[in-house]
Amino acid sequence: MDLDVFVSAHRAEWDRLDALLRRRRRLSGAEADELVALYQRTATHLSLIQSSAPDPQLTGRLTHLVARARSAVTGTRRASWRDVTRFLTHGFPAAVYRSRRWWIPTALLSTALAAIIGWWIATHPEVQSTIAAPSELRQMTRPGGEYETYYSSHPAASFAAQVWTNNAQAAAMCLVLGAFLCFPVLWILFQNMLNLGVGIGLMSSAGRLDTFLGLVLPHGLLELTAVFVAAGTGLRLGWTVIDPGPRTRRTALAEEGRSALGMAIGLALVLFISGAIEGFVTPSGLPTWARIAIGIGAELAFLVYVYVLGGRAARAGETGDLDSTERSASTPLAA
Repeated sequence: MDLDVFVSAHRAEWDRLDALLRRRRRLSGAEADELVALYQRTATHLSLIQSSAPDPQLTGRLTHLVARARSAVTGTRRASWRDVTRFLTHGFPAAVYRSRRWWIPTALLSTALAAIIGWWIATHPEVQSTIAAPSELRQMTRPGGEYETYYSSHPAASFAAQVWTNNAQAAAMCLVLGAFLCFPVLWILFQNMLNLGVGIGLMSSAGRLDTFLGLVLPHGLLELTAVFVAAGTGLRLGWTVIDPGPRTRRTALAEEGRSALGMAIGLALVLFISGAIEGFVTPSGLPTWARIAIGIGAELAFLVYVYVLGGRAARAGETGDLDSTERSASTPLAA
């Protein structure tokens, strides 16, 4: 493409678009239609120049012009409580529902791994001896030991806030680091399951597995589900880098990344609830069955939320991504 000829042929259109954008008075109907048409043509011109004859100065001018025109055409938009409500009732549950083929297998395999680690430690005293000295193991697993006092050693509010911060950080790391070909997510998952498996194994070897489960299940069901959702989404994001499908890798990663960012916000709310349960319910004087019932209730409520609201929103076309009006414009590509 001869850049000079191209510029000469279309400069008048660009100047006219710039003039319309500088108008301080309200545009007439005909001028508004002209603005939209010039915006669309200029966006096409920018795409052609970027792909055929990239010129930094001209590209910069047209990029600025197209951005101004897009703002004028689409208008500015402020977030409102309606957006928050839509996110909680459509965007977030739909994104979790769409990722279920990733996080459900992740949950099953991770839980199996924790159980295997727990069985291995419980049935092999020599493995227990590599974890800590016998006196230290007794200190951890005895009635009133470290495993039990862990949940009541700090004020409930501060403990819940600390737990929420740690878990939200782990979930965010799974979501963000998924783009690095899945490996960091697998490592984070393994560390979490290793810690859980060690607790299961040590308390089981001391004959106090029921006590351990009574302490873990009230908050752990919802907490681990949130971690599994984050890990599954991170793995899906990593696989998008490897196999973007019919989309370009850049487009696919942008779409899945925006959805993952929204899920990070939603999962932070879920982990806030599990942190509150861990801070106030787990160390409470309620009977074990009552504490576990609260945990099961919270888990079932989340699953119903995902499968009912999320499934309905996903079938209606919701993906958890931004609305089309809030995304960057993209040029259609021929198949």
